[in-house]
Amino acid sequence: MWSWKNPAVLHWIINPGLAFNELVLGQRIPKITLIEKDSTKALAERSFIPCPHCETLHSGLKWTPQNKTAFKNWFGLYCDNCGKIIPCLTNLTSYIILGLTFPIWFWFKNKWKVKWLEEQKVKFSKPLNLTYSKPKSQWLRAGLFFGVFMFFFMEVLFPLIKGETLTQKGLLIGVPVWAVAGVISGFTMKIINRRKKLKLNKILWRCTQCGESAVRVLCRINNRLKNR
Repeated sequence: MWSWKNPAVLHWIINPGLAFNELVLGQRIPKITLIEKDSTKALAERSFIPCPHCETLHSGLKWTPQNKTAFKNWFGLYCDNCGKIIPCLTNLTSYIILGLTFPIWFWFKNKWKVKWLEEQKVKFSKPLNLTYSKPKSQWLRAGLFFGVFMFFFMEVLFPLIKGETLTQKGLLIGVPVWAVAGVISGFTMKIINRRKKLKLNKILWRCTQCGESAVRVLCRINNRLKNR
């Protein structure tokens, strides 16, 4: 069973770049995921998501790109058996952004949620493909998305919140630094997704540590360059 204590899930919670996936793309991770022990299968094939409302055990393949259901899950994962929402985890950076923008989205949240539920009902009324097909590798694209989000958050939004002045030098230095950080992050996730056998949690934890350590080093280089 994977919960927030699992290294891969914990990485989703603490990695600020994944707030983009959560808030913009609507990609969500359920609070509880059951994993089959057969290591010869792909992770998506071995994943099962329980609905706490009707106790239905859903295949993890139900929310995949092949069914066009992997994204736009802003309110959680829709259970097509009972029509309710399966609770999902929330990224820490997402919490901060949602808290700061609360006066903006609070007024139309409920209306948007009703419309979203209607769209999910229509989407899941169609036949779903629950047969695993190997997805194309998009680690570079995902990594660059991470780099763009971190550049905006660290070089633009965070300094403005602190009351600092944006400088051309800082922005120009931040572009290559966060581009490299994005590539490192995407490549780390590629390694994680390719390793499905033997001590998966240990591999995930090591890959996560290496990726985050590299990003921290790049942050230090970025700060030193700005202070010159």
